Amino acid sequence: MKYAFAKRVRHLQSSAVRDILKVVNQGDVISFAGGLPDDELFPVEAIEEAFSRALSKGKKAMQYDETEGYYPLREVVIERMGKKNITDYTPNHVLMTTGSQQAIDLFSRVMIGPGDVIFTEEPTYLAALQVFQSYEAKIVPVRCDANGMDMDDLLEKIKMFNPKIIYVVPTFSNPAGRVWSLERRKQLVSLAHKHNVIVFEDDPYGDIQFTDKGYTPIAALDNGSHVVYTSTFSKTAVPALRTGWIVGPYQVIRMMSQAKQANDLHSNSLAHQALYELCQHFDLDRHINRISRLYGHRKDVMVNELRRANINEMDFVEPEGGMFLWLEVDPRINTEALLQEAVARGIAYVPGAPFYAETPKYNTLRLNFTYATDDQIKFGMKQLADLFSEVEDQELTAP
Repeated sequence: MKYAFAKRVRHLQSSAVRDILKVVNQGDVISFAGGLPDDELFPVEAIEEAFSRALSKGKKAMQYDETEGYYPLREVVIERMGKKNITDYTPNHVLMTTGSQQAIDLFSRVMIGPGDVIFTEEPTYLAALQVFQSYEAKIVPVRCDANGMDMDDLLEKIKMFNPKIIYVVPTFSNPAGRVWSLERRKQLVSLAHKHNVIVFEDDPYGDIQFTDKGYTPIAALDNGSHVVYTSTFSKTAVPALRTGWIVGPYQVIRMMSQAKQANDLHSNSLAHQALYELCQHFDLDRHINRISRLYGHRKDVMVNELRRANINEMDFVEPEGGMFLWLEVDPRINTEALLQEAVARGIAYVPGAPFYAETPKYNTLRLNFTYATDDQIKFGMKQLADLFSEVEDQELTAP
């Protein structure tokens, strides 16, 4: 049968990361592809106890809940954001979501119409690009360096395109691992106010820090009017709870809540109650410090191995937190073309092309350092260096 799908599905694309994970899961492959936290570090006992406490409340714990999410957990979210100086909100400004990915989708559903202009970093989070494309937005990338968006390029493009939204991952970004400078963050908020643009700050990795520098979220520099902020418990507690949140101006959150009612009524309220109990009886911050130390060590191992390998024309910004390292290599190397050979050698990465909104760089790739062991990282970086070395003199141009 020929199925008459809605016209909008022509904008749906498969996730490059999910497609790679399917291949990786079929064999004995060390994956540097997915953004996976180390499951050996999951606080299993504490989560079991948290669910037991939630269930001890009886049948009410298993009943429907508010669309916005379990109220006591929203209070916890407000408290945790207060520690980051995000203080313009109350629990009524919080919408709990099924991961922060749903926050991006619900925001896009209520804010984006066909042809609306969204600015993104270059490169940027590929799953956000998927969402924006599905709502038929016009995506315009802004030039970036190690300190964030180039403000001159941003201002020029604001005047040229009159954007509705600026989407940024300013702290340990996916995929580039960069951290915006405080000056750039302030300039972005100033431009957003001046030109009446909404800033969508995506911050899933901000708690995973390898230095004591700290950072100021963009939302902390706003007055609660021009910035929406989303984060998740997936990277700091466990991914399977699928619990994220978004805060922002009340009118925006209210409209998103109505859209969520039409989507799934509410996210997993039992998981919300368990997370609340976890935050009350388990030192989540201490746990985050523990995983940050280990992930920082693994990042060091990866960086040291890559520097020792001396890959031709290799360039990267050493991340100060998060989960990813972004590599740019010899322009003759096409990382998409080499992926199958890499998998055959027992390693997997994400080619960089899907992270670009317009003209992709095929000599880029993203590496995850949080899931593999030290020995696996050493083996993987050697395989990667050997693979690139073998093709240095070949003309592997982009398709």
